[in-house]
Amino acid sequence: MTTLPPASDLTHAEPPDFVPPTSELLYERRGEIALLTFNRPAARNAMTWPMYQGLYDACEHVERDDRVRVLVLRGAGDQAFVAGTDIAQFQSFATPDDALNYERNGNRYIGRLEVLGKPTIAMIRGYCVGGGAALAMACDLRIASEDARFGVPIARTLGNTLSSQNLARLVTLIGLARTKEIIFTARFIEAEEGRAIGLFNEVVAPERLETRTMEVARLIASHAPLTLRSTKQGLRRLLEYARLEEDEDLILMCYLSEDFKEGVSAFIQKRPPQWRGR
Repeated sequence: MTTLPPASDLTHAEPPDFVPPTSELLYERRGEIALLTFNRPAARNAMTWPMYQGLYDACEHVERDDRVRVLVLRGAGDQAFVAGTDIAQFQSFATPDDALNYERNGNRYIGRLEVLGKPTIAMIRGYCVGGGAALAMACDLRIASEDARFGVPIARTLGNTLSSQNLARLVTLIGLARTKEIIFTARFIEAEEGRAIGLFNEVVAPERLETRTMEVARLIASHAPLTLRSTKQGLRRLLEYARLEEDEDLILMCYLSEDFKEGVSAFIQKRPPQWRGR
């Protein structure tokens, strides 16, 4: 006859580890460190809608799992952390709701990462672009390899816009003038510049990236969880003044324009877009 464990043992049974809803995400726990891997290396880990939802679900799991003290995000392969949102998904945009819901959902997914009560680290190798840049900005720390390239080249590629939430994150990290400059010029910030301006906390050789990130994660995990949680929440409250409601007119001006349709088509067809300003 099977003997059941005492009720106290059942009460304290460890929760199961998280199983992502898509194979394009991988989750593992190494003691007190959880790692979430964006797993589309052939597409430079560009985010699909199921990946965004899986990120949200992973944050919910980490929040509840008392075994986890730190969450680390990384990209599969050596080409990219995340090279933005999968552009093919924009081809169906036709209505105001398409545009507004995209930014609302983006704020929901990335906002969930940002408000996670446990420290988060972005382990950045290669391209960290667009939606990937937003994910990295929402993390508490960013540790980059020497080949990291960070940018939001939307003025050159798609002709869309950043949400007010993401603009606030970028301004908080690198300042108003640099935010304007990198968006207007559509250039990338490379590793050493990123460290110099405070965007990256550390820059290491590619072969040292995982080792160093895990060292930092383990150090943080050894510290008082309530101190870390209160610091995160206190700093977020200090910055709330910069977080405006979304300017829907600016979102619609870009996402419903002829230029945005042209930008998406040109990106998929691998040709320069022809901007008309309408």
